[in-house]
Amino acid sequence: MRFILTFSLLLLSLTINAEEIKPFTSDGCSSFPDGTFTQQELWLNCCTAHDYAYWQGGTYDERLIADKALQQCVAKVGQPEIAALMLAGVRVGGTPLFPTTFRWGYGWSYPRWYQTLTAEEKNQIESQ
Repeated sequence: MRFILTFSLLLLSLTINAEEIKPFTSDGCSSFPDGTFTQQELWLNCCTAHDYAYWQGGTYDERLIADKALQQCVAKVGQPEIAALMLAGVRVGGTPLFPTTFRWGYGWSYPRWYQTLTAEEKNQIESQ
């Protein structure tokens, strides 16, 4: 009985102390140029959309979808070779394992691994 009471209090405290997502920020294409020498922001919009997905976090599959969307977006602006390079970079560098400012789920406190967003978390994201 004591275990059940302790477990219930633990669950209640987790619910009461639900984490708040930090406001959305974007650093553009992180450590990568935002465009070419002549078109300096050519794929910046692609990176900002990618940052929005990374800020939220979510499952491994959602990260893969976000990374492939970045690749497709950059390829659509006429840079398929750059797109392939960027895909490789985000697949290696965007893992939630590292406490970077551009990791998967960076809107939440570190560590935040791959996990499905709850309804409350989705509400927080939508209200930002």
